[in-house]
Amino acid sequence: MVGEEMSLRKRLSKSSDGPEEKEDQGNPAKQAPETPSNGQVDVKEIIAKKKQLTAEAEELKPYFMKEVGTHFDDFVTNLIEKSVSLDSGGSTLTSFSVLGGVNNHRAKDLRAPPEHGKIFVVRRSLLDELFEVDHIRTIYHMFIALLILFILSTLVVDYIDEGRLVLEFNLIYYAFGQFPVVICTWCAMFLSTLSVPYFLFQHWARGYSKSSHPVIHSLFHGFFLMVFQIGILGFGPTYIVLAYTLPPASRCIVIFEQIRMAMKVHSFVRENVPRVLTSAKEKSKTVPVPTVNQYLYFLFAPTLIYRDNYPRTPTIRWSYVVMQFAQVFGCLFYMYYVFERLCAPLFRNIKQEPFSARVLILCVFNSILPGVLGLLLTFFAFLHCWLNAFAEMLRFGDRMFYKDWWNSTSYSNYYRTWNVVVHDWLYYYAYRDFLWFFTKRFKSAAMLAVFAVSAVVHEYAIAVCLSFFYPVLFVLFMFFGMAFNFIVNDSRKRPIWNVMMWTSLFAGQGVLLCFYSQEWYARQHCPLKNPTFLDYIRPRSWTCRYVF
Repeated sequence: MVGEEMSLRKRLSKSSDGPEEKEDQGNPAKQAPETPSNGQVDVKEIIAKKKQLTAEAEELKPYFMKEVGTHFDDFVTNLIEKSVSLDSGGSTLTSFSVLGGVNNHRAKDLRAPPEHGKIFVVRRSLLDELFEVDHIRTIYHMFIALLILFILSTLVVDYIDEGRLVLEFNLIYYAFGQFPVVICTWCAMFLSTLSVPYFLFQHWARGYSKSSHPVIHSLFHGFFLMVFQIGILGFGPTYIVLAYTLPPASRCIVIFEQIRMAMKVHSFVRENVPRVLTSAKEKSKTVPVPTVNQYLYFLFAPTLIYRDNYPRTPTIRWSYVVMQFAQVFGCLFYMYYVFERLCAPLFRNIKQEPFSARVLILCVFNSILPGVLGLLLTFFAFLHCWLNAFAEMLRFGDRMFYKDWWNSTSYSNYYRTWNVVVHDWLYYYAYRDFLWFFTKRFKSAAMLAVFAVSAVVHEYAIAVCLSFFYPVLFVLFMFFGMAFNFIVNDSRKRPIWNVMMWTSLFAGQGVLLCFYSQEWYARQHCPLKNPTFLDYIRPRSWTCRYVF
């Protein structure tokens, strides 16, 4: 680092002094550009100097950009950490010190008050900042151009096959079918999440210090909260999804909202229970119970970490909100054309060719392009557009929903930066709380537990949304993803590791899309009259050719 800075300074000093400095000092007559006898400046010499300065500037540009890209985030992070430490007398335990391993206390010290956890500040999303650079925004324009080509290709093919312009969206209509049932289910989930957990917590908090048996009092309310989380918020929406046989996209809305609300309830209780216990220990007259408005705001806020107050922006830019929602709908139609042009022709005739290693390999490689497009569109539509739209409407200041995951050279960094919202929840409430019960010697076990929780939840969502259990994602996530997390760790910094990360990510998306799409079409083309429980977990795509 010191050598790079010295080299950069030398290059800057050379560019400012110029290579002719010694000659100029030795010959005073060359202090100014040579002028001919008629008093005009030599144009060729000026052009030569401009070319030389331009070449030196271009030579310095990569070093400058490397310094900025590598050290700016670290500088800001260290500045925040030092300022917080100074404000609290140098004894604050922040998430940075935990990750860096600079704290040598027992892991039980990690259970710090809520204000010592995640720090919320006013900041924009990374893509909003990058899109102000014309070079980066051109990539966005390239994706729009590709969408236009998808639309034109669909119209041309339909005109050639049908003899008329056909612009139908049957796939979207099917995927989002029975939408009134989805709306009613969501309203029931939201109202129950708003009322039941808040009432239970309020009743527990106000009666805890007055109760003669506080442990029994806490266990009683904790039991009812668990019944709500598992029974009402857990089995209720799942039963409605299965009983009404909702189509895939409608199921995704219900299941994802179910998971989100369950995580919100856990965060609300986890952040406020220590405050009530501290208040009771100090025999305070006031009980720190958040207001209903604070809890309601949290249910809609684009974060899974509860705080009584968040940094807010001064105004709402409604044009920005409209633009974000428009981009969400644009991504939806983009996904439609990707599936219509790249996926449907690949999987519709699965029954006509026997399942074999050749078919599987060709399917995986043909699924890489639509799989990657689906990954990028999902990221942009949800993590950027959707969350930023709600953040703007709520004047929520902290827009760091993701980081520069595309620059990751390790899977450990990718997992931390791909979805910061979910990662924060897993880090503070799964990883750190696991270490609270044990010691730092079990860091690997804590990481394994986080991977297991995440893999099970992902597989549950896919199984319910697709109506079959085919644990491809679980295997990739739990085995290959966890292995890459330990092997390809943060010590890998060379660009080749970024290439390997992208290559494996592309391949993984192709495997997921291929396997799940094959299974989906196999179950559509080869239905069973009286399916048993084993039929829901036995892959149908392996034997679809034998079933008629």
